[in-house]
Amino acid sequence: MIREWVEGIFYPFRCPICQKIIVGQKQTICNSCEKKIKKITEPRCKKCGRPIRILEQENCFDCERTHHFYEEGIGIYLYEGDMRRAVHRMKFQNKRVYAKVFGEIMAKEIQDKITKWEIEAIVPVPMHKKKQRKRGYNQAELLAQTIADRWNIEIKKDWVVRVKETAPQKDLEKKARENNMKKAFTIIKNDVELKKILIVDDIYTTGSTVDAVAHILKKHGAQKVYFVSLCIGRGEETGQVDRKNESLIKRESKMCPDKWKKEKK
Repeated sequence: MIREWVEGIFYPFRCPICQKIIVGQKQTICNSCEKKIKKITEPRCKKCGRPIRILEQENCFDCERTHHFYEEGIGIYLYEGDMRRAVHRMKFQNKRVYAKVFGEIMAKEIQDKITKWEIEAIVPVPMHKKKQRKRGYNQAELLAQTIADRWNIEIKKDWVVRVKETAPQKDLEKKARENNMKKAFTIIKNDVELKKILIVDDIYTTGSTVDAVAHILKKHGAQKVYFVSLCIGRGEETGQVDRKNESLIKRESKMCPDKWKKEKK
């Protein structure tokens, strides 16, 4: 208690989003930022959980054309703007304390999913030992630990190991990301005894990393694998909407060429 009080004076906690000092002992996102950053809500993809624009559609454009090894997943925030900067600080500026704040948010948001999916164990996406040694921590592991503590679920930090030092996924296109993850992970335990697993990561983009971990877990006995990520990218949903609108415009222009010419003018 005394130590926390002293640390609060000399090292006051700052909001992960705006970096303003939060008065008191509570480590959280400040009220103004809580209102500003919006969690993802419906309509969202039934597979990966990213937002979609077409209400009648179940899956996003990415999931429509990709076979995923996981059953279902969810991202809490879009990976853009303030959240993108906050995640960058958590990962690259030694703001590991933010993982506790974000992990608590993730745990709260997936409470119903934990029950619905009947999760028996949590597996954080591992970092390569060389990269983790350099950074000093694995942010996915810190997020996973907070979720595991909140819901009293086993966390298996040593089940899956990253054996390939992969290039940063953010620098690669979709196909390159998939190739980048090939043979990136191995499993230490020959038989996975717990059958319903939750993978935890900080960012979900195309799903290549989560798929690689889910695939190897299933190869070794897991029956169902789910995921939760702090942030998720928009994917190609905008492109899909644009292409659909473009096709409708082309169809209308063929059906009513005179009307289209007038509107075009």
